[in-house]
Amino acid sequence: MKKNLISLIWGAGGILCMLVLFAFVAPQDQKAGAAWDIPAKYKAMKNPAKGDAASANVGKMLYAKHCKSCHGGTGLGDGPKASSMKTKISSFKDAKFQAQVDGEVYYQAIIGRDEMPAFDKKITEEEDRWAIVNFVRTLK
Repeated sequence: MKKNLISLIWGAGGILCMLVLFAFVAPQDQKAGAAWDIPAKYKAMKNPAKGDAASANVGKMLYAKHCKSCHGGTGLGDGPKASSMKTKISSFKDAKFQAQVDGEVYYQAIIGRDEMPAFDKKITEEEDRWAIVNFVRTLK
């Protein structure tokens, strides 16, 4: 019994060491993402619910379901899945991100690319798509 307890302690210690190692090593291997090539059609889009608090509240719920696991609760790009990505996730608080027009944010959130999945099939209502954009705008 004593031998089994010692083996269990060593095994748990090894697993703990691996978790710590992955927590500190994986993000260092991430690379910055390339600039987004957003079609003019999206840059010209107008947000029909810009500044609408009710829309942002809906967006908050959708964000929690679809975005938070990678982008984090406050949009810093530090969600639980973020460290497993090949590309570093940018912060929504970044001035460069917030300087984009709403259509650019819409394109990135809904159309996606590479590791950023497309949500056009999961979030089918246009109103809900803009709600996510409106919520992301609150994460300044």
